[in-house]
Amino acid sequence: QLTDLLQQYATAFRDPMMLQPPEWFKAFIYCEAFLQLPFFPVAAYAFLKGGCRWIRTPAIIYSTHVATTLFAILAHILFHDFSKSEHAGPQTLRERLVLLSIYLPYLLIPLLILFTMLCNPHYKHVEKRKRK
Repeated sequence: QLTDLLQQYATAFRDPMMLQPPEWFKAFIYCEAFLQLPFFPVAAYAFLKGGCRWIRTPAIIYSTHVATTLFAILAHILFHDFSKSEHAGPQTLRERLVLLSIYLPYLLIPLLILFTMLCNPHYKHVEKRKRK
């Protein structure tokens, strides 16, 4: 069952945010469900089709939003006192780094998208409108 799988994950990686998410984490989950998930098929279409410069602004918005939420999550993992959590959280530096490694790809991929949108000449090119 999915709930058993979630429980196993939370226990193995000492991630209490998945079992008892703080309110700010719930807000990020809603943002993911209603903003990020709808972006995925649009982005997949644009990147698979290729040549879609219109994806630049939505991709910049998406990647900066996700990176911002991940900075908060990673800071929470590194600095929060989990000793008062109802569910076991990371206590040692090693446990914190292991949990951090689970979340880190969710930061790196949006940063790669952002870097691509800002630095790739294909997406930086601005077409000049023809004058009549």
